[in-house]
Amino acid sequence: MLGSFLIFAREGIEGTLICAILLAILSAAGRRDLFRWVLGGAAAAALLAAVAGVVLWIVSRDAFVGSTAQEWFEAVVFLVAVAVLTYMTFWMRRHSRTIGRELRRRADGALRGGSGMALALIAFVTVGREAVETVIFLIAIAYQSSPAQLGIGAALGLAVALAFSIAMYRLGMRLNIGRIFAVVGSLLMVVAAGLLANAVQNLQQLGVLPGSHALWDASRVLPDSSGIGDVLHGLFGYSAAPTVMQLVAWLAFLVAGLTLFLRPQRQKPRPLTPAVS
Repeated sequence: MLGSFLIFAREGIEGTLICAILLAILSAAGRRDLFRWVLGGAAAAALLAAVAGVVLWIVSRDAFVGSTAQEWFEAVVFLVAVAVLTYMTFWMRRHSRTIGRELRRRADGALRGGSGMALALIAFVTVGREAVETVIFLIAIAYQSSPAQLGIGAALGLAVALAFSIAMYRLGMRLNIGRIFAVVGSLLMVVAAGLLANAVQNLQQLGVLPGSHALWDASRVLPDSSGIGDVLHGLFGYSAAPTVMQLVAWLAFLVAGLTLFLRPQRQKPRPLTPAVS
């Protein structure tokens, strides 16, 4: 549940934030009549991604569950999710301060052209990107959690994202976006480390990676099949009987990822203005 909550909160905040910025720009320009184009584009992107995600999950579940193909499918999805999640988390950290200016530039261009469809397309493309990422991440943890856990976490995460964006719109963009994304991004790096550990486990079970000997066995205390163990496995990559490679992969990714993510960003030096004599 916590995994889907974090994913929906992070991706939802970014997607709804884009809508909030566009709506604030239109409101300041006195063009509230164009709100429906932005909201329509965002809703279309979210609906399309949701339908695609449900279809993909049903097809993969019916075709792969209980077979070797499922382990291959899960391993590939885990690795893709780790790559996309890591890239987008770092990307948002770099661009959180400039996303508002970029959206304003694009929205101003659409307003000058008088095209509501252009605004809808901006919302569709930007929100659609976040929705596709959300589908990838949820597919990666879908086999590790029950539908109820996924649904509750997703609903709570989306509620937080909507509340955040409404606050951004009402407060005039005065919230510290960079700090909020730093906190959520740090938590998602932990999720990514867990997905990587899960991928290693699958590849070891398939015989692709060596070292299937367990370091310890805590199945009597907290088995993977228990409710808490299942949640921890899907969220943090918990294993009651982890291998050396699983533990090393989890620790190495987490330490390296958080170190790079949390280090202070270097400010680009401003060009010196030549003195005029």
